[in-house]
Amino acid sequence: MTPSQRLAELGLELPAVTAPLAAYVPSKVTGNVVRSSGQLPFVNGQLVATGKVGTGVSPDQAYDAARICALNAVAAVAEAAGGIDAIASIVHVTGFVSSDPEFVGQPAVINGASDILGEIFGDSGRHTRSAVGVAVLPMDAPVEVEITCELAPNHKI
Repeated sequence: MTPSQRLAELGLELPAVTAPLAAYVPSKVTGNVVRSSGQLPFVNGQLVATGKVGTGVSPDQAYDAARICALNAVAAVAEAAGGIDAIASIVHVTGFVSSDPEFVGQPAVINGASDILGEIFGDSGRHTRSAVGVAVLPMDAPVEVEITCELAPNHKI
């Protein structure tokens, strides 16, 4: 089953790619790799939550936000690659969690991103990963996710 078929089966659609907040592009292809910039949990142009995880944002809310970030990252790489089915595999995920100093559950939060990538890409969604706690993220977002993907061997942009 292709990633686009899995999306349909899950009842998901790729969102429109969010315009960059500064001087960068949402994604870039180089060779057989496409990488996203960090993506925030935007839905229809609005952040789904703001604040620090462990204080104003619960771990469950942050997990859901990480899923949204990952879906936004997939949209960005798919746009650069010429479609989601051009993505052969997810290579690496980096997740940043705006954390209260006492919060140590960053890996569980970024599981939201990893889980949705597995749902969409199956075994090709298995990846290496970093889950990093930070003091603050742009726009006071609780989570930010970026992904690195391998393109299908015969893919032409």
